[in-house]
Amino acid sequence: MFENLSGRLGDVLSRLKGRGSLSEKDVDEAMREVRRALLEADVALPVAKSFIDKVRERAIGHEVLKSVTPGQQVIKIVHDELVEMLGGAEADTSISLRAAAPVVLMMVGLQGSGKTTSTAKIAKRLTTRDKRKVMMASLDTRRPAAQEQLKVLGEQVGVATLPIIAGQQPVQIARRAVEAARLGGFDVLMLDTAGRIHIDEELMAEVAEVRDIASPHETLLVADSLTGQDAVNVAEQFNARIGVTGIVLTRADGDGRGGAALSMRAVTGVPIKLLGTGEKMDALEDFRADRVAGRILGMGDVVSLVEKAAESIDAEKAEKMAERLRKGQFDLDDLAEQLRQMGRMGGMKGLLGMLPGVGKAQMQAAQAHMGDGTIKRQIAIVSSMTKAERENPKLLNASRKKRVAKGSGTEVQEINRLLKMHRQMADMMKTMSRQKGGMLSKLFGGGGGGSAMPDLPPELANDPKALQKALSPGGMGGMGGLPKGLPGLPGSGFGGMPAGLPGLPSGKKKK
Repeated sequence: MFENLSGRLGDVLSRLKGRGSLSEKDVDEAMREVRRALLEADVALPVAKSFIDKVRERAIGHEVLKSVTPGQQVIKIVHDELVEMLGGAEADTSISLRAAAPVVLMMVGLQGSGKTTSTAKIAKRLTTRDKRKVMMASLDTRRPAAQEQLKVLGEQVGVATLPIIAGQQPVQIARRAVEAARLGGFDVLMLDTAGRIHIDEELMAEVAEVRDIASPHETLLVADSLTGQDAVNVAEQFNARIGVTGIVLTRADGDGRGGAALSMRAVTGVPIKLLGTGEKMDALEDFRADRVAGRILGMGDVVSLVEKAAESIDAEKAEKMAERLRKGQFDLDDLAEQLRQMGRMGGMKGLLGMLPGVGKAQMQAAQAHMGDGTIKRQIAIVSSMTKAERENPKLLNASRKKRVAKGSGTEVQEINRLLKMHRQMADMMKTMSRQKGGMLSKLFGGGGGGSAMPDLPPELANDPKALQKALSPGGMGGMGGLPKGLPGLPGSGFGGMPAGLPGLPSGKKKK
C-alpha cells in the first residue's frame, strides 16, 4: 500500500543521508519534496502541512545541523513524526473485550468496503487466537444474499451465525441477536450492519438505532484503503454521527497510495486497529504505528516478521530442518518446504516488505517476475520429481527434465534455474555448517539439537525495538548484519540469504 510513498521518501532522505553537513536550505528543499510525496500519496493537505511543520521545526534545531550525522538525524525525526501521525508507538490498538459478556462489536462502513469479510476474519481471529466463543449476525437486509454470505463465511471459519428469519428488519435482528448471544453463553457478538454506496440520512439513522439497541462496546469502521481521500471523509462522518472506536483498513495489500491510513488517525483521532492484507480468512494484521512507519521508510518490520513466523511455521518441521542444515544437508524437498513457508508467511512481497533496506530488492524481484506465482511453479516442479531425484538432483538428465517439465506445466529452462538456485543454496549451507560457532549456530541457537527458536538475550526478547535494531543490517554482531541477498530469486541478481528464512522457526506447535 505504501510502495509509491516509500520510494519517494527513500529517494529524498537518501540524498540527505549522504551529506556530511546540512544547511537550513537543504532541509527546506527536502521538506518540499516530502510534502509533495505526501500529497501525491493522497494524504490530506492539513495533515501534510502539520507534519512538515513539525519535522522542519525539529530538523533545523542546533543538535541536528551541527551533529556528525545530520542526515541520519533528519530521518529519525521523520520516522518519529510518522509514528506520532499514525497514533504513537505506545497506543493500544487491540480490540477491547473488557466488558460483560456478550461483548458487542458493531461493524459499520460503506457498501463494498469489505465489511462482511472483515467481520468473519475478526471472528476467526477471536476464536482461534483469543479462545473466545463468538457469534456473528448480519443486519444487512438490503444487499441480495448478504445474510447468506455471512452464514457461508461462518461455516468456513467455524463461527456460529444467527439463524436467518426472512422479513425481519435490522433493529429486530439486532435485538434478537443480543438475546440469542446472552442465552447461548457467547463471549462476543459481532453485528455486520448494512452499507450504502454513499452516506445518507437513512443509513445513519438505521445504524444509530442499532447502536442504541445493542450498546456496542466497540464500533469498528471498515474502510477501503484504495478509496484515498474519500475514506477520510467517510471516517469523519461516521465518527461524528455514530461514534467510532476503531478503524479497519481493507485492501492494504493493494497498490493504493496509502494516504488514507496516514490521514485517518490524524483527522479523526480514531485509532486504526487492523489491516486487511488479502482475501484469505487469516489475512489480517494488527496495526502498529512504529512498525508501519518503519515499512514506509524502508526500515523493515522484523518484529512482525518474527511474529508471523511464530504463527505460521510448524515447530517439528522447523526442528528437523534446523538439524539437517547444521549437518550441511539441503535437498530439493528442503527447498520446497522453504518455499511453502514463504507462502504461509505472506509470499515474496510480504516478506520483502518486512525486511530492512530491501525496497529496491522488491522492485528487482518484481522486474524479474519473481512473484508468488513463480514460487508455486517452483513447488510444482519439485512435486513432479521422483523421491530419488529430489534427494539427488544429479540424476536429472535431459530426458528426466523433459518429463518433469511436462508434469509440472513448465519449461526446461525453469527447471535449470531451480537446480542452479538449489546448488548455490546447498553450497552455502555446507560452508555455513563447517564454521564453528558460525551463522547457522547463531540462527538456530547454538550447537546441535536444541530449540529451533534463536536464543535471544532477555533484553532483546522483551524489547521489540531492541530486537528490530539487532536484526537490522549491520546490527547482528559477528554475523555482520543479515546475510546478503536472496538466492531464491532466479534472475534477480540476489545471492546469499536462505529462502524462506530458516532462522525464524516458531518454537511452538502449529495449530
